[in-house]
Amino acid sequence: MSVRILALVGSLRAGSHNRQLAEAAAKHAPAGVDIEIFEGLADVPFYNEDIDVEGSVPAAAAALRAAAAQTDAFLLFSPEYNGTMPAVLKNAIDWLSRPFGAGAISAKPVAVVGTAFGQYGGVWAQDDARKVAGIAGGAVLEDVKLSIPGSVTRFAELHPADDAEVVTGLSEVLSALSEKAAA
Repeated sequence: MSVRILALVGSLRAGSHNRQLAEAAAKHAPAGVDIEIFEGLADVPFYNEDIDVEGSVPAAAAALRAAAAQTDAFLLFSPEYNGTMPAVLKNAIDWLSRPFGAGAISAKPVAVVGTAFGQYGGVWAQDDARKVAGIAGGAVLEDVKLSIPGSVTRFAELHPADDAEVVTGLSEVLSALSEKAAA
C-alpha cells in the first residue's frame, strides 16, 4: 500500500524555490510514497462562508477538497512574506478546514517545510502554517521541520533536487510523514 501525500506550495511565482523544493520532494520520495503537487491554488477564491454552500462551492475549491480527500497526509511548503505565511497557503487551509471538525485536513498528518531568502529560512511562516493547520484539525508533526535559508543565492544555479543536504532533509521529513500516515 502506498502513502499519498498532497503537497501545497505557498508561492505562486514562476521559478519559486518552494515549488522547486516540492519537485525535489516528489523526485526523491521513498518507495511507497506518492507525492502530488496540487496545481490550481491561484484559482481558489478567498474563503467565504457565503459561497461555501453545498452544490455551489467554486470549482477550484471543490478540486482542492477532492484532492485532499484522496490523500493520506499533507506536506506544506511555505515561503515567508512579511514575517508570516502567504495568503494563498492560509486560504487553502481555510477551505480544507470546513466543515469545521470534518474538513479534508481533519486528523490527517501535516508537515511544514520551506525555504526563504532570510537567514532563518522562513521559520516564522512555517511556525504560523503549523499553528493554522493544527487549529484547522490537522495532525501536525511539530518536531518535523526543514527550513532552508538563503534561497536566492543557494538555489541560484542549483535546483534543490540536486542539493545533497536538502535531499537528506526532505528524506527525513518524508519518512516521518509517511510513517505517521501509515500508522
